[in-house]
Amino acid sequence: MDTISSQLEAQVIEVPSWAYGNSGTRFRVFGSPGTPRTIQEKLADAAQVNRFTGLSPKVALHYPWDKVDDWAGLKAYAEELGLELGTVNSNTFQDEAYKFGSLAHNDPKVRRKAIDHHLECLEIMNEIGSTDLKIWLADGTNYPGQGDIRRRQDWLAESLATIYAELGAEQRLVLEYKFFEPAFYHTDVPDWGTSFAHVNALGDKALVCLDTGHHAPGTNIEFIVAQLLRLGKLGSFDFNSRFYADDDLVVGAADPFQLFRILWEVRRGGGFDPATGVAFMLDQCHNIEDKVPGQIRSVLNVQEMTARVLLLDADELAAAQDANDVLGANEILMDAFYTDVRPMLAEWRESRGLPGNPMKAFAESGYLAKIAEERVGGAQAGWGA
Repeated sequence: MDTISSQLEAQVIEVPSWAYGNSGTRFRVFGSPGTPRTIQEKLADAAQVNRFTGLSPKVALHYPWDKVDDWAGLKAYAEELGLELGTVNSNTFQDEAYKFGSLAHNDPKVRRKAIDHHLECLEIMNEIGSTDLKIWLADGTNYPGQGDIRRRQDWLAESLATIYAELGAEQRLVLEYKFFEPAFYHTDVPDWGTSFAHVNALGDKALVCLDTGHHAPGTNIEFIVAQLLRLGKLGSFDFNSRFYADDDLVVGAADPFQLFRILWEVRRGGGFDPATGVAFMLDQCHNIEDKVPGQIRSVLNVQEMTARVLLLDADELAAAQDANDVLGANEILMDAFYTDVRPMLAEWRESRGLPGNPMKAFAESGYLAKIAEERVGGAQAGWGA
């Protein structure tokens, strides 16, 4: 563990503010005692994740869900909690005007409205010191012939270029993609290739966001990671899991080996080096599980798989690959995956003043009972809040 300690020390996993609000399925949003009613209470919950894991000092915001009148005050409050405000996520999928699209809408007035929303996000970023504007679009069509696929790509490119021109010197535009939903026939940014085509045309400050749950079944996600790192265009991860079509489950819940393979390609491509600028973020909405321990579980899963890939003997693997030793190379990879790093990580945490078992320590802290008693009345945060 000593050989990888410095790399683990540098690991930062950004948590999303919306993970602490109520969520559910497309049919119902489920409430729970102690759910935050304000962004300040979301930050207080996020601070618990960092307190018990030491892994998540940054919190991503969603605008306008997390809108406040005093952004400087919110930044100061976050700092009091030992947190930093991170990525600002735009929202062009809930306003009535965006029924048929936003940045790719056929009406220039709607496109302008969506552009202006993103410029507002940039103003907020200037106030809180955020460097990343993350864009996920629900734009697309449900039926063949409903819209002009080619012209929508042109309109999207024009809209993104207008936003990109307003980025500050240290700011980045990160474009996410999603295979489908809510558009069911075609989505305007459905895959990494489309996202890459747009950000590559924009310039060096535009990159791709890879959400691990946003792919067709059977997609080799680690290949996409390798390619984007190779091209210098991987801006960030949104880590989560999915079993069938939807996403937002705890990281690694569906396929821990896939998470391992993804993180191996991150290591192989130098993505753990802060100089590459790859941001590691969770994107989850906990439907039935408690929010804070759900986030703790996810960041611990990422840390555990990171430790496994860091322990892999890269030189030995490369030698086996160069010798075309098919089974030998596979065995080296699998040995690293099957390594139980949990006892080592527990000792590593304790040596840094952290609980060896963060999940158990949080459960024993009484925090959930405390906020259930204190947070009575008001409107609980959830989708759209």
